[in-house]
Amino acid sequence: MKRRPSFPARIAFSSERRDAPQPASSAPAAHGHGLDSIAVRLNMVRGLSKQGIQDPMVLSAMQSIERHRFVDSALVNQAYEDTSLPIGLGQTISKPGVVARMLELLRNGSSGKLGRVLEIGTGCGYQAAVLSMLASEVYSIERLRGLHEKARENLRSLRLANLHLLLGDGMLGYARGAPYAAIIAAAGGEAVPQAWVDQLAIGGRLVAPVVTGSGPAGQQALLVLDKSTQGVRQSVLEAVHFVPLKSGVA
Repeated sequence: MKRRPSFPARIAFSSERRDAPQPASSAPAAHGHGLDSIAVRLNMVRGLSKQGIQDPMVLSAMQSIERHRFVDSALVNQAYEDTSLPIGLGQTISKPGVVARMLELLRNGSSGKLGRVLEIGTGCGYQAAVLSMLASEVYSIERLRGLHEKARENLRSLRLANLHLLLGDGMLGYARGAPYAAIIAAAGGEAVPQAWVDQLAIGGRLVAPVVTGSGPAGQQALLVLDKSTQGVRQSVLEAVHFVPLKSGVA
């Protein structure tokens, strides 16, 4: 696998600030919401197990990352319910069950950490934080500046040295970090962009929602794409609901 680019990373697009975030401070300070107890997260993980999530590394990572630190204070009491929540700018933080399901699919039974992973759609930064515990290195790209900045702030106290946040067009991926052992997307389009397939390593796996039906929003389902020397193999799984995949930076 080729050497990763040095940081701060830069993505070239006109009239945009191009600095990547710097690692931030150590253990997170309590927010005073009474949700810092590990028992609260353990209860969430038990629920994930009942849903069929079996990967011990995924369950451990979900238990370790405090989801309430990534949601708005008005919604913090719902942080450990299995529900998606608004995070601003028309975007949402995915429900824990969906996050765990996609990460389990991404790991595909691996006994150790994944290699370099690309996440499309940083959002508030929660899934990126969980991913950082499952991969040796994570590149997470967000097209909305407001969410990019929110994720930086949310992640600041965690000092996740293997997680790099990028502001840019996720549909283009991030070629400078390729090839990726795995790619995961938090937005669904009509098809998987060719750039993602090109940037996926041989033997790598991509998990993303794709539009499978017609209508204004279109029905979505999880797509698993495996890349080998013989080409790509795609499997369409259960129905999901994600925000639409869009291009550009805003």
